[in-house]
Amino acid sequence: MIDRPWPRANAIPAAFDELFRAEYARVVRIAYRVVGDQGAAEDVAQDVFITVFKTIETFRGEAKFSTWLLRIAANHSKNRIKHLARRPTEGVDPDDVSQVRSLPDRPAPPVQSQIDAPDKILEGAQTNALIQQAIADLDEDQRLLVVLRDVEELSYDEIGEITGLPEGTIKSRLHRARMAIKEWVDRHTR
Repeated sequence: MIDRPWPRANAIPAAFDELFRAEYARVVRIAYRVVGDQGAAEDVAQDVFITVFKTIETFRGEAKFSTWLLRIAANHSKNRIKHLARRPTEGVDPDDVSQVRSLPDRPAPPVQSQIDAPDKILEGAQTNALIQQAIADLDEDQRLLVVLRDVEELSYDEIGEITGLPEGTIKSRLHRARMAIKEWVDRHTR
């Protein structure tokens, strides 16, 4: 262990507390959409912030801090999926739609000037639930890309910094993921 004094010892906990309050919800949201379990997502978020606290000196400033943080969140989420995959899953039928992980809905859109008819609202909710289940059914790499691009609305450059993938690879994998989502929804709406 290197024994070195922290120049602003009081500033570090305050800055970390501010970072935690500002980014915790986003990290949990991304982890939840990737992992599909609220408890596991909260565990991932805790692990992410512990990692950030322990390794902050390795941040070189070559990318935005938020991108570095989301890269850590993505890696921890993928590791948690691998951990959960090793757990026994007796009695779970992956083709049973009712047993497929459900992901949280996106935030509600702005209030419209006209109120939709109840049947339109129900139809939209059902379609959204199917899409969320289709996303949950993707492999972890595809799910992460869909979450980062289509849910978090990050740019291809930001996704590339987080995943380490070139833009062309991101686009082609996203295309395949979106096609898989479409096929999943088509298969489960017949």
